[in-house]
Amino acid sequence: MKRDSLRERRVVVTGIGLVSPLAVGTDATWQALLRGESGIAALTRFDVSRYSTRIGGEVKGFDPLAFIDRKEVRKMDLFTRFAMAAAELAVADSGLDRADLQSDRAGTYVGSGIGGMGSIEENHRILLEKGPDRVSPFFLIQAIINEASGQISIRYGTKGPNCANATACSTGTHAIGDSFRMIARGDADLMIAGGSEAPLTPLGLAGFTAIKAISERNDEPARASRPFDAKRDGFVMGEGAGVLILEELGRALRRGARVYAEVVGYGMTSDAHHVAAPAPDGDGAARVMLRAIEDAGLRPEDVQYINAHGTSTPFNDKTETLAIKNVFGEHAARLAVNSTKSMTGHLLGAAGGLEAGITALALFHQAMPPTINYEFPDPDCDLDYVPNAARKAEIVHGLSNSFGFGGTNGALVLKRFERP
Repeated sequence: MKRDSLRERRVVVTGIGLVSPLAVGTDATWQALLRGESGIAALTRFDVSRYSTRIGGEVKGFDPLAFIDRKEVRKMDLFTRFAMAAAELAVADSGLDRADLQSDRAGTYVGSGIGGMGSIEENHRILLEKGPDRVSPFFLIQAIINEASGQISIRYGTKGPNCANATACSTGTHAIGDSFRMIARGDADLMIAGGSEAPLTPLGLAGFTAIKAISERNDEPARASRPFDAKRDGFVMGEGAGVLILEELGRALRRGARVYAEVVGYGMTSDAHHVAAPAPDGDGAARVMLRAIEDAGLRPEDVQYINAHGTSTPFNDKTETLAIKNVFGEHAARLAVNSTKSMTGHLLGAAGGLEAGITALALFHQAMPPTINYEFPDPDCDLDYVPNAARKAEIVHGLSNSFGFGGTNGALVLKRFERP
C-alpha cells in the first residue's frame, strides 16, 4: 500500500561518491562502466597460491592519505577508509559546505556486511604470536561496523541520526532506503548514506571459496563475472564503497544543488527460506520489487530500467529473472536489465550503495552501462540484459535490487528529476 504520509517531503540525490575496483572517483567509475571495462584481476594483497580462487576486484591506486589525516588512518580498518573516501567524494560532488553539515538535521547512515575483517585477522594473529598485551588499542574501533558511519559524522559534524546496518549484500540499499524514510518523515533534512566493504582478506576469501560461491575462472579474470550468461560459475568478490547525499527537495532547490535523481520508492522483504541461497521461486525478490514500486505510487509498466542484483551465480541470476517476469509480466520483455557487477564484481555490503549511485547516474545521463561477458544465452535468463555495450535510452524510473545472505532483500526506485 502506498504510504501517502511519506509523500509530503520529497527526497533527492545531490551527491555521489564511488570507490570501486574500476576507479577511485565517481566520474572515473562511471566512464569506465560506459566503456565496458572490467575491474577484475589477479589478487595482489596476499599470497593466494593455495586458494582455488585467485582473482577479485581490488580497489587499485587507493591512497587513504588523500582523504584522511595520517594520524587517523591507523585507527581505521580498510572498510572505514573506503567509506571516508566515498563520503568525501560525495560531499564534494554535492557542493555542500561544513555549515550545511554541522547540524542536528544532518545525519549519517553507512553500513557494512562484514566490517573490519582485516583488522580482526591481523589482531588475532598478534594475539596468538605475541600475546594479549600487543593487541592494538585501536582494534575494536577498527573492527566494529558502525565506526564507518561514526567517523564520517565526526569528520563533518553531523549531529542528527548516526546509524549503521549489517544486512549482508542488501546493506547499502537498506541504508539508503532507511535514510530516504528518515528524511521523508521529517527526522532529518540531509543524510550521508551508503555502504562500504573490504572483504578481500585471507579469511574472507577462504570463507567464500569454502561455500563454492565464487568463480574459479582464474586464467581469465576480466571474463569471470558474467551475470546471466550460461557459463557463469559464481560471483567475483570486490571491495570499495558507495555513498550518496540525500536531501529534502526544498532544501536542495534553495541552495541551487544539482539533482541527479529523486528517490521515490523503497521495499524490504525476507525470503524466509535459506541462510545463503535465494528462494527458488524468486518470491522474496518479486515481493521486494513490487513493494518498492507500489511505495513509489507506480505500476510495474512505469519502470524502464533495472540495475539487477545480478551476481553471476547460477541460482541468483535464474531466480532474479523469474522474479522480474513474475512482477512485470509482458512488460519484462521491454525492460532493460543490466548487472554492473559484471565489471565491478560483487562488493557485498557496499554493492547497494555503489549500484544506487550508478542507477542515479543512469537517470541523470540517460544512459545504461552494459552487462559485459554476455556471450552464451541461458534459456532461463532470457531478458534484455544490455549485453556488452552501453546504451542511450529514455529512462524515467529505475529500480536497483539487492538480495543478501539470510534472505534479506532491498529495492529502491529512483526517478528522473525534472526541475519545477
